[in-house]
Amino acid sequence: MPNYDIVSPDPAALIESLRAFGYTTPTAIADLIDNSITANAKNVWVNFYWDGPQSWIRIDDDGFGMNEQELVSAMRPGSRSPRDERDPRDLGRFGLGLKSASFSQCRLLTVRTRRPPDDFAARAWDLDVVERSSEWRLQWYLRDHTERILDKVAPEVNTTVVWEEMDRVVDGRPAGDRRAHEQFLALQAEVELHLAMTFHRFMQAKTRPLHVWMNGQRVEPWDPYLVDEAATQALQVDPVWYRDVRIPVQPYVLPHHTKIDQVTHRRASGPRGWNAHQGFYVYRNQRLLLPGEWLGLPLQKEEHYKLARIRVDLPNSMDEAWHIDVKKAVARPPGALRPDLERIAKATREIAAGVYRFRGKRIASAVSGPYAMVWQQRVTHDKVHYLINREHPLVHQVRADAGTGKKTLDALLRLVEETVPTTLITMSQNESEVAQASAFETAPADVVAVLREVYAALVRAGHTPAQAVERLSVMEPFGRYPDAVAGLAESVENAP
Repeated sequence: MPNYDIVSPDPAALIESLRAFGYTTPTAIADLIDNSITANAKNVWVNFYWDGPQSWIRIDDDGFGMNEQELVSAMRPGSRSPRDERDPRDLGRFGLGLKSASFSQCRLLTVRTRRPPDDFAARAWDLDVVERSSEWRLQWYLRDHTERILDKVAPEVNTTVVWEEMDRVVDGRPAGDRRAHEQFLALQAEVELHLAMTFHRFMQAKTRPLHVWMNGQRVEPWDPYLVDEAATQALQVDPVWYRDVRIPVQPYVLPHHTKIDQVTHRRASGPRGWNAHQGFYVYRNQRLLLPGEWLGLPLQKEEHYKLARIRVDLPNSMDEAWHIDVKKAVARPPGALRPDLERIAKATREIAAGVYRFRGKRIASAVSGPYAMVWQQRVTHDKVHYLINREHPLVHQVRADAGTGKKTLDALLRLVEETVPTTLITMSQNESEVAQASAFETAPADVVAVLREVYAALVRAGHTPAQAVERLSVMEPFGRYPDAVAGLAESVENAP
C-alpha cells in the first residue's frame, strides 16, 4: 500500500493565485517580449485596441516560432524548472512568464505560432472554462472575435499572443467611456516608456538590433547613462566576484543639467524622475531588471546623488544568488557582495554630488585600465577571500622593481591575504564603541606622500602625467581627497 496521497491543485484556485503575482501591464508585456528575444526575434509589434470590454492587446514577433508540441508545452503552467540548465542567453527561468504575466491582465489568452514552413498551430486558455470545469482544459478552437484579431497579423509574424477579456485593464467599462479610453491610451504610453527602458541595450545593439513597434510607431530606446554626451563621466569598471563568476560593475555620473539641452535632460529623467532613477541598474543578459535602486544598502535616494547611475551585468546563472523573482522586477545581491557594492556606490555618489554642487565640474573621466582598488573580494564555494589587487599601479610597480626579490614579495602578499583578521574586524565592529578609521584619517599628512608614489608608478607604467592624475581622481582612497589630487595636478602643470 502506498504511504502517500496524490494531491493535485485545484485548477481554478491555482489560476487565481497565478493572477496575483503582482505584475503591472508594462512588466507583463516585457515578460512576453523576453520570450520573443529568446526566440531570436528581430521585430516585436505591440498593438493596443480600445473597444470597452472587447478591447484587446496583441504582441507579435518574427522569431523562429514553435511547432504544435512545443506550443502545448509552452502553455503548460510551470513548463520548466528554474533549476534546469539553460542557454546563457535565455531570459526565462520559471516556465511561468507567459502564463502568469498574461493571466494577471486577462481571462482569455490565445497563442498562435508556427515554425516555417509548418502551418500555424493555436491554443487558448479560457479561465472561465477552467473555473467551470475544474480541469486544465487548453482550448483547441478559437472564438470568432479572436480569429478576426488574428486576421490582421502581418505575414512575416511567426508568433502572436492575444489578450482578451482584460478585466484587470479595462474593468468592463463601455467603449463610450471617454475617461476609460484616455486611461487606456495613458497605459499604452506607460508601456512604451517601460519597454524603451527595459530593452534599450537590445535596441542599441551594433549588430542585429531589436526593433519594438507600438501601434505601428517604432519605440526609441532610453539610454540611462547618456553615453553620447561629452559631459557624461564613465568611471572605471569595478568588477566584483561571486563563486568565481566575474560581475562587471560600471559607474556613470551624468551631466549637470547646464551641460545638456532641455529635451535631453527631460528624457534622461526617465519614467519615474531623476531622484527615483539614481542607483544601481541591474541587468540580466542585458535585460534591465532594476532601473535605479540602492539594493537594500544603507543608502538613501537624495537630490544631490541623482546623477549617480551604476550598471551591474549578471549572467542568468546568478538568478538564485540574486533572488530574481518571477516578474524579473526584484533583485537582491548576496550578502558577501554588499560591502563591495556599498563601496562602489559611495565612491560614485561622492563624485555625483561634486558634479551636482559645482554645476557640472568634471571630477573624473573615462580612462583605460581596471578600477584600481587595493583589495579585491572573491567568493568561492560560499567562502569569502580577500586578495591584494596585483594590478594596482603601486603593487604592480613594486613587483616589477623587486627583481630577484619578487618571489619573496609575492610570498609576503600571500601571507597578508591569508591572515586578514576578518574575525577580529567583525568583532570590533559589532562590540566596540570605537569607530573604524577611514583611509588616512589618523595620518592625513601621509596621503600626499603615498599619492605621489602611486603617481610616479603610473607614469613609469606608461601613463602621461595628465592620465595619471585622472586615474588618481577615481582611485581608492584618493577619490576622498580631491584637494590633495588637485594639489598634485597643479604641481604637475607647473613643473618645468
